[in-house]
Amino acid sequence: MTMNEPNASGYVWQVRVYWEDTDGGGVVYHSQYLNFFERARTEWLRSKGIHQARLAEESGVVFAIRRMQVDWIHPARLDDLLDVSVHSVRAGAARLVFRQDMHRHGDGALLASAEVTAVSLDAEQFKPIKMPDHIRSEINHVE
Repeated sequence: MTMNEPNASGYVWQVRVYWEDTDGGGVVYHSQYLNFFERARTEWLRSKGIHQARLAEESGVVFAIRRMQVDWIHPARLDDLLDVSVHSVRAGAARLVFRQDMHRHGDGALLASAEVTAVSLDAEQFKPIKMPDHIRSEINHVE
């Protein structure tokens, strides 16, 4: 798994499809797309200097997925190299809304897209909490 720098279409993280990601026919199992989207969001945050374990430890804040809408358009297959993007990110006081796409690297085919809403929670009580200002500022920073 590798990570790419942000570009005009947003942050792009690459992942190769392995046998363990597929069903018996070599097609990526539908729930695996969620893992790929999650890893891209995590690496995007990391690229902005936001490490989730440190955020929980130092600020008492964790992120949880509140809502996810996914459109599966074309199947990803064994050995495909995928470009998983994070773009159109909006950060409110306690909510993040992500737009994500997954393309096959070789031909650029759009395989899946998602809109994901995450919320910031108190790490101990799991109740909504305002995101630290410096985190929201970094997330909303346009590159």
